[in-house]
Amino acid sequence: MEPEYYKGADAAVYEHVHGDIFNSIEQQRLHAMLREALALVQTGAKPVKALDFGCGSGNLTRHLIALGASTTSADLSADFLKDIRRKFSGSGLCETLQLNGKDLSNVPDAQFDLAVTYSVLHHVPDYLAIVRELCRVTKPGGVLYIDHEVTDTYYERPPVYAEFLRKARPRVNWRKGLSLVLDVRGYVHLLRRLRNPRYKREGDIHVWPDDRIEWDRIEQVVVSKGFDVVVRRDYLLYKAIYDLQVYNEYKDRCADERVLIARRRSQ
Repeated sequence: MEPEYYKGADAAVYEHVHGDIFNSIEQQRLHAMLREALALVQTGAKPVKALDFGCGSGNLTRHLIALGASTTSADLSADFLKDIRRKFSGSGLCETLQLNGKDLSNVPDAQFDLAVTYSVLHHVPDYLAIVRELCRVTKPGGVLYIDHEVTDTYYERPPVYAEFLRKARPRVNWRKGLSLVLDVRGYVHLLRRLRNPRYKREGDIHVWPDDRIEWDRIEQVVVSKGFDVVVRRDYLLYKAIYDLQVYNEYKDRCADERVLIARRRSQ
């Protein structure tokens, strides 16, 4: 099911809200990681055929196209897909795919040289089933890329990470507070949250200490489907609200997100 927040989605508004994604530091990291993932593809395809699963406003799509990949951008939101076509169809490297919210049954086996997903799995009820589907549609020699899902550090708050958060985040986020006051729809979501403490406006599901993305289970699925993990890298996500000087001081001392790159063994 498409979260209500994404119905009639406006890409500009979405990107403005997500300062944890659409900032220069995170975008530079992401571009470098996608370049690394593309270099690991061993299918011999030129150009590489990529699937951007849960593409949203085109965060990964824009990088993949810039890196020369022929990209199928897939999402539940018809509005996002319309915006993707408007922005990227002129490249000659972009197609779109409407997701059914359950699986990739409309995609044959071994269709893509690279399958990528970023900040998506925690929205999916059975996220391990989607990981299996992403494995299925990846060619032998192809690469699976999973990024921007939190690690256990995020929930467990070890001392150095807790110290970083205390120093990096503003004591009062006036911008966020003001936007919430002025957002009439926000009061509807507040009432829903009062009725259901686990209600999330954007449809987040696996974002709780007792219901989280389990990276070890993802790796078990990936390996069972004939993939070798080639990159497992934890990093400290930069958010636009953070003090940059503090972030630079702590970015090599703690981490709260992971990127995983795995390659399917050739048959």
